[in-house]
Amino acid sequence: MADWSMTLHASIHDIPADQWDACAGSDNPFVSHAFLSALEDSGSVCRETGWLPRHVRLQAPDGTLAALCPAYMKGHSWGEYVFDQGWARAFEAAGGDYYPKLQVAVPFTPATGPRLLCHPDAPAQTRATMADALRGLCAQTGLSSAHVTFCEQDDSNTLTDRGWLPRLGLQFHWTNNDYTCFDDFLATLSSRKRKAIRRERRDANAAGLTFSTLCGTAITPADWQAFYGFYTDTIDRKWGSAYLTPAFFPLLSERLGDKVVLMLARDGTTPVAAALNLRGTDTLFGRNWGCRGDWPFLHFELCYYRAIDFAIANGLKRVEAGAQGEHKIQRGYLPVPTHSAHWLENPGLRTAVATFLDAERADILAQAEALRALSPYRQENGQDAD
Repeated sequence: MADWSMTLHASIHDIPADQWDACAGSDNPFVSHAFLSALEDSGSVCRETGWLPRHVRLQAPDGTLAALCPAYMKGHSWGEYVFDQGWARAFEAAGGDYYPKLQVAVPFTPATGPRLLCHPDAPAQTRATMADALRGLCAQTGLSSAHVTFCEQDDSNTLTDRGWLPRLGLQFHWTNNDYTCFDDFLATLSSRKRKAIRRERRDANAAGLTFSTLCGTAITPADWQAFYGFYTDTIDRKWGSAYLTPAFFPLLSERLGDKVVLMLARDGTTPVAAALNLRGTDTLFGRNWGCRGDWPFLHFELCYYRAIDFAIANGLKRVEAGAQGEHKIQRGYLPVPTHSAHWLENPGLRTAVATFLDAERADILAQAEALRALSPYRQENGQDAD
């Protein structure tokens, strides 16, 4: 890394928005300066929540900005969706200190996107140099490990080539095969699955609720207040922690504008459920959902079917519906791999985790194959797969 230089920054505001976004690009809203600054300025990311910003800036030998990473020093493993608590327990049982660690990620966001944010004019070796710089940071500062989670495959490949340990996960995504309407999508399904979805949509829309899709500034403060109540209700039911503060959501629509998409259901004039999405260049990302009350198939309608409607109407290629949920398969969302990469400074821990990940990877690939067999889509010969 001779003649390259790396600096750490305790706030996203240390780096001008135009410089950050020149590296992040415009395709993925989660790595934008607007999204990351909303997390910090709302108090969602801070010492109290255990996410200390330590954004990484890499400067090329000629003195120009080469790359950036959204990075956080962490004393726990919450809010990541890629679980390493078992590694921490094993290392600490052997007398090591797993925390603090470095997390290169978007906090609380299990959505794939770029993590090694290279400037378009940067030298060809920039990505590999950043991978080595993050490794070197562990050695220089005494951190046990660095973790790059929900990265794109190009990032994962580079990190793996530089000695990091690759890890696979599974999510369920919907793909738009140039459909012109929801019925075009339904026509690709087996007759039984097609009828089931029509029945679910019919029942959800016959419950007396009204639905609206709101973007950006069309989302009012009252809408956000209601949504925050839905968000905390969902967290309470799952015995989790509400990392996102009430101030985060209004900041989000103020800073990201029409990239924020809220599917809202009302009973009369009272909001009763909502699903929050963010829009990228070709992808709609489902993020948070919540509901007060009990209506048939409302979750599927707001989170999955209306997301498909929006993607078709706006020419988006994919809907990523968030973490977990094999029930999504029968609604057209198929398993796809997600990627992360991990550097563990201790050689013994690194060897043990590598062995674990080799076995886990085989299990993930077998699980993906088995889940693909449950696809609701018709077979290629046109026969229904009932």
